Parts: sequence; structure tokens; C-alpha cells
Amino acid sequence: MTYSSAQLIRCEFPAEHVLLLAMNRPPVNAYSDQLARELQLHLETASSDPDVRVVVLSSDVEKGFTAGLDLFATGTLSHKSADAARTALHIRQRCVSAIQACDKPVIAAVHGICFGAGLDLISACDVRLCAEGTVFSIKEVDIGLAADIGSLQRLPRVTSNASLLYELALTARTFGPAEAEKLGLVSRTVTGKGFERVRHEAIELAKVVASKSPVATLSTKHLLNYSREHTVQEGLQYTQAWNMGMVQANDVTAAIQGFTMKKPPVFEPLSEKKAKL
Repeated sequence: MTYSSAQLIRCEFPAEHVLLLAMNRPPVNAYSDQLARELQLHLETASSDPDVRVVVLSSDVEKGFTAGLDLFATGTLSHKSADAARTALHIRQRCVSAIQACDKPVIAAVHGICFGAGLDLISACDVRLCAEGTVFSIKEVDIGLAADIGSLQRLPRVTSNASLLYELALTARTFGPAEAEKLGLVSRTVTGKGFERVRHEAIELAKVVASKSPVATLSTKHLLNYSREHTVQEGLQYTQAWNMGMVQANDVTAAIQGFTMKKPPVFEPLSEKKAKL
């Protein structure tokens, strides 16, 4: 699958080495199996694409990031399996996990409505920015389910206020940017309510990350994810073993030379494989 073959995801390179994946399923980006499948395949492609160093996940729909699971879409709750709860594991869970599994850092630019599956998606992202007026909800209890594709597993690890998280997950009430920051869900709130400003800020941040060594950023994401699931001592030992190989990269010399010569360093691609738009 190439970036240009998607029907519900708009793909472009707004800056060198920065891939924008913009969900585009009007009117509210209801999360369907097709949307999940396309997003998963593009993330898997980006993970091995040497032209990509950072991914920005956004929405082209003015009303918001996503209103959550499309309960009535063909292939969602109509998929042939024992019941709706088991159907929820079909495709969509793999899509969310593909965000965390992607070798490249993923930055979420969130605006408008971000309900249900939207929280699953952004909880797997590495950095999260939101626009003013964004409305969040861990919505699943309102349809008789526990959130089932990542929120309840990842949010306790990526947020810092357990009491607030439990309250939000158990009540499904909406919350805004101030509580999202208090929860630790987002890095910051960007001025402006539409997707344009928050996307711009996410791309500017992505450009900074993309200017760094791709070996260093891949390693940093990988080691942070590893450390989140292991003890400090296990993380230290694993990092030592990991860096015994990574320190041999030409990127170390290039970074040091760039620093001493006060010139932006040039880093080699991670591989020779090319993915075409």
C-alpha cells in the first residue's frame, strides 16, 4: 500500500522527513474498520520508510479529531463474530498498537471532538497537542462497554493523575484542555479552535525532531517505551546493551561535527527502501 492509495487518510510531506496523516471521513471522522485499516497500513509503511523521521496524526474534518467508534458502519458491529465486544478486537486494536509500534515518533494534533476511540488513538501517540475548545471523553461506558482498544491500558502509563483518570473513565463525562493538561494527557494547548493552528504547531515540533539523528530518535522512543514496562534497573541494562550497537552509528560523529562547526548536521537515512507518494 502506498501513501496515495488511501481513501480516508490524506497523506503529505509538509516538511522534509515529516509525514502528515490526516483522517478525512466527514462529518465527524467516525472510526470504522476501513479508517483503522488504512491508518495501520500507513503507520507500518512509515515505520520502515527512510524518508520519514516523524509522523503527525491529525484530522481534516472541521468538527474534530474523531467522534469515536462508528457503531453502524458496515464491517464494524456487523462483522461476523460472536458479539460486539469480540468484534471490537477486529482490526481496530491492531491499528492503535501500530502507533506505538511505529519506529518513528508520532505527534497527535487534536481539535474539536475527541471521543472514545480518539482517546485510544492519542494514548498510543508519543506527543499530544490540543487546540483550544477541544472536547475529550472516554465514552465507552455510555454504550455499555469498558474501553477496549487501548485507553485503559495506556492512559494509566502516560498520564499522571490516577484519581482524575478513574473519574473520567467511569463517568464518560466530557473534559476540556485544562483538565487534559491536569491529567497529563497533552503537552500543551495551542491557541485557536480549528485544526490549522494546532496542526501547524505539531508540524513545527516535528521539524525539530526530524532535524535530529534518526538513530537517536528511533532509539529514544524505543527505550522510553521499554522503560515504561520495566524496572529502572532493567531499563538501564537494556539501554546499555542497545547503545553498544547504536553508538557505532555515523550519526554520533555527524552530530559532534555539526555542534563544533556550528552547522546543521546531515544524517544518513536508516535504510535504502523508498516509499512513494
